[in-house]
Amino acid sequence: MQIGFLNFYDAVLGASQQRESLLANNIANADTPGYKAMDISFDKALSSSLADPSAAPTAPEYRATGIVGLDGNDVSLDSERVEAAQNGEQMVGAATFLHQSTADMITALRPNPNGS
Repeated sequence: MQIGFLNFYDAVLGASQQRESLLANNIANADTPGYKAMDISFDKALSSSLADPSAAPTAPEYRATGIVGLDGNDVSLDSERVEAAQNGEQMVGAATFLHQSTADMITALRPNPNGS
């Protein structure tokens, strides 16, 4: 199967969306006692989606790098916000490239108004 830029950017946006959902959930549970931050590896999610687009989304994993507070929660709001901002920028970049690429493709497919 040949992978075109539409399939690639579908996988990029899908993996980014899954990660954004997990990061938002981490932020929402920052004060929940015993909550453990979850995330996915963007690289693994992208590779999995490109290998088999019909496969289930990548399973989230607990983060092992968080400092656990007295209440058992390991969410750091600062690092979650940074991760969410970086992921958002990646999504905007992918969506912008996809939009421009499809606009260029549509322009190329239009007939020449001069007839030449």
